[in-house]
Amino acid sequence: MRDHSDLQTMNERSLAQQAAVRKATFSPAEEKTLRPFSIWEISQFMFDVPADTLRKKLADDPSLPQGSTEEDGRQRWFSLGEINELRRRVRFRGKTLLPKRPAGRAMRVAVSNFKGGVGKTVVAQHLANAAALDGYRVLVIDFDPQATMTHSMGLVEVKEWNTVWGIMCRDLCREADRIAQAYDDPADCPYPTADELPEDVQSIGAQRVQDFIQKTAWPTIDIIPSCANAAFVEFASAQYRSMHKAWSFFGCVARYLDELPDDQFDLIIFDCPPAIGYQSLNAAFAADILYIPSGPGYWEYDSTTSFLGQLGDALEDISVGYEKIAEDAGIQLPKRFDDVRLLMTRFETSNPLHAAMMEAFRNVFGADVCQNAIEMTRAVEQSGRFQMSVYEQDYRQMTRETWKRARQSFDAAYDEFKGVVLGAWERRGQKEEVEA
Repeated sequence: MRDHSDLQTMNERSLAQQAAVRKATFSPAEEKTLRPFSIWEISQFMFDVPADTLRKKLADDPSLPQGSTEEDGRQRWFSLGEINELRRRVRFRGKTLLPKRPAGRAMRVAVSNFKGGVGKTVVAQHLANAAALDGYRVLVIDFDPQATMTHSMGLVEVKEWNTVWGIMCRDLCREADRIAQAYDDPADCPYPTADELPEDVQSIGAQRVQDFIQKTAWPTIDIIPSCANAAFVEFASAQYRSMHKAWSFFGCVARYLDELPDDQFDLIIFDCPPAIGYQSLNAAFAADILYIPSGPGYWEYDSTTSFLGQLGDALEDISVGYEKIAEDAGIQLPKRFDDVRLLMTRFETSNPLHAAMMEAFRNVFGADVCQNAIEMTRAVEQSGRFQMSVYEQDYRQMTRETWKRARQSFDAAYDEFKGVVLGAWERRGQKEEVEA
């Protein structure tokens, strides 16, 4: 027979293995660092100019970042910070290298589905990395207690009060006081004020907006992380709801993000858990765009169908049952997304079954299915195994063509994603102009 001590022993062995993986994958200090990028990568994949043209620009202006040179002197390498300085200072044919950025707050995208293994985190990670390499400032929010996104960004030791759980506690405290103050006499409020909530909720709720945002190995990607203990947010949130029945629990993250300066980030990406719960509902209500990854198998199609139905039912239930609470909190119901897209992942172009499933998706969902699938390649497999995206992998560690093929698959998916985001962004701006 085996008891809790056996589970604890297994946990200790696994933690030791995790440490070994970090030591092999990250820097000697066991901290994840971002590799430099070659002038070949920058010219071909980021700036879209001939390498010789970029070299001439650098030679003509020694004040520009010059990168570092290999011992043999054949290749020059640049940090992302240096690349972004080049974006700000260099023009080619009079055109800026800075990405298009409509006015207003950052766009928010939730990457979500029921099915585990469809690549939610891989998609969210690669979209965030690609956007950062494109010159955007990105915030990633890890809603999943498995914390795979958090670990892939190089964070290991995370406390639950620094996760979405903490944001929900902070929101409960602020909303409790707002609701009480709405009464002519706050003493008449039948719900608790912040100072009547449990002490741990008050303590966590005292954090400031920026306290939840942490740096990553990427200079232009920040993260609100997750951890295993954040799984208890589902139990805690149910308890908080029973304490304060006027709390619009589904609007916590949206209200939090509304407090951020409009120009702090350009894009906010949510990595959602494989379930409908308090965290995934918060992600849905905060999101402008819903991105749904799905693998090319029937069971994944079945799971995606269930996800669409259950999320739709949950949002409808909130729209019907929380009208007054939402109105008082300034939340518009029903929840509306600027766009919803389905993205095929782990796709093999030579597999007829995958092609048939793609056709089935397009027959059912039409133009909502992304044109560019994420192809399954050796580099993509390694990205999950070593907690490194294709963009983080050094192409010198494999054949350049293998790496290039994987990168081009994600680049195509990102370019389509960027078009969706910019389209929604511009429509929102036009709507705000009309309403103003």
